Amino acid sequence: MSQAARPARITLRRPATWLPAIRAQWITSLRFRTTFITVAATALAIAVTCVFTALAIHNNLFSTSRDEVLGQAQRAVIAAQDVIDTAEVATDGAALQQVLFDARRELTTQAATSYYAYFRVDDEASAIAPPDFSFLLEEGDDAILSEGLRERVRSSDDGSQWWQSVGLQIDDSGDAVPGIVVGQQLEVQNAGAYEVYLAYSLEEADRTLRFVQGILWVTGIVLVVLVAAISWFVLRTVAQPILEASRTSERFAAGDFEVRLPVRGKDELAALGRSFNAMADSIEAQITELAELSQVQQRFVSDVSHELRTPLTTIRLASEMLNDRRSEFDESTARAAELLHTQVARFEQLLTDLLEISRYDAGSVQLELEPTNLAQLAEDVADSMRDVAGRHGSELRVVAPGGYSPVDVDPRRVRRVLRNLIGNAIEHGEGRPIVITIDSDAHAVAVGVRDYGLGMSPEQAARVFDRFWRADPSRKRTLGGTGLGLAIALGDAKLHGGALELWSEPGRGSHFVLTVPRVPGQSVTRSPIPVEPNGGAVEELGVTEPIRTGEDLA
Repeated sequence: MSQAARPARITLRRPATWLPAIRAQWITSLRFRTTFITVAATALAIAVTCVFTALAIHNNLFSTSRDEVLGQAQRAVIAAQDVIDTAEVATDGAALQQVLFDARRELTTQAATSYYAYFRVDDEASAIAPPDFSFLLEEGDDAILSEGLRERVRSSDDGSQWWQSVGLQIDDSGDAVPGIVVGQQLEVQNAGAYEVYLAYSLEEADRTLRFVQGILWVTGIVLVVLVAAISWFVLRTVAQPILEASRTSERFAAGDFEVRLPVRGKDELAALGRSFNAMADSIEAQITELAELSQVQQRFVSDVSHELRTPLTTIRLASEMLNDRRSEFDESTARAAELLHTQVARFEQLLTDLLEISRYDAGSVQLELEPTNLAQLAEDVADSMRDVAGRHGSELRVVAPGGYSPVDVDPRRVRRVLRNLIGNAIEHGEGRPIVITIDSDAHAVAVGVRDYGLGMSPEQAARVFDRFWRADPSRKRTLGGTGLGLAIALGDAKLHGGALELWSEPGRGSHFVLTVPRVPGQSVTRSPIPVEPNGGAVEELGVTEPIRTGEDLA
């Protein structure tokens, strides 16, 4: 895996890396994404189930405890009322106090709680009515007994029960425990009605509920962890063959046509492996066949080119002899001799280019490196083509801010590249000036050839280095090109470890930039000459009088 494609790693000591790393894992890892979704969905389902179960247990446990408390309180009040009713009618305060004391004892015994209180309902003073009593159930602002509960108990003289959930402080720790207070009236002879309140602690039920909830949540967490582990293991089992297929495909795409997927078992993944291997066998066979056909084609082109050289040499000598003596012929014969000489020269150039292309295809091209001043070389090539440019109305201008220090290149091939580029600029420059720029930096040396002709569209520029391709097939060649020049130039540039780049725009012309590294074998990452020009024709040429640029170049 390349450095750019490697997912980000989480650094525990750097929280800022967590989110980018998780995002990268989400995008690049099917196993991580599927496991995350599975665990999240499972955790949500378990959380909902635990909450629902805990609520159901809480409601059931509370309802059971409440019904039990209400039953005990009801039985306790009835027993206390029976004690009062069966006692002799008391006419003084001490006797009533004793009756109420006996009833209170029976009340606490039957209620099975030590938290109780009773208060006289009638607010009028009485000389014989026993006083109010409370144990842990006080009145006032901080009272456990709410005013609402007391109001309901006071207004219910039919023996109805009223209850309320409260927090009881049964020790000095200050922590309240859940509880229930039950209120009901008790009729005392010669003293009137009394509010009776019994408080019950639900601490045991609450402890049981917390224990059950803890077990539920621990079980839920354990289940989530188990589901995550199982999902990861299962996905790893399924994803591993897919990962192997991906790696095998990468090796196959890189040219290792003998690599195959291991096939295990008879399941769907095994079927995928067999299909991939069958596809690889078919592709390998076709590639082998195409390679053999390509070799046959290369040998054919090379052999034909070599075989044609001998008769072509004879024809060329004959055409030169006829062309030298054309003044002795009549006009039509002289013209025919001249055309024959021109086409034979073009045919010879075509054979030379075909041989060069066949060498590139066969991988048998070798560089002959020697220290070369590219600025001087470009100036020499420009000088040799000034007459041709002048006949087309174009002016060659050489600008060399750099490129004077020698670099190791094959001067013959670089010269051929420059002749091709300048020749194309003359051919398509529409008689406008052509600027040849040489510049360098610490890593590379570049030569740019800029014309201000018709230019090309992006579709045409994408095919300009194709063999025998022409931007305008109807356009007549004036320099006798073979259609292989730019393809050979691109091969020469790559052979040096450099690059040949093109910028072109309709109406603004074209700009070819040849870049070669200073040190052979190094790669070129940036050219000293920008491929895309910055300004218009006038700004780039620096002329004072306008040139024929057209509307798009004005």
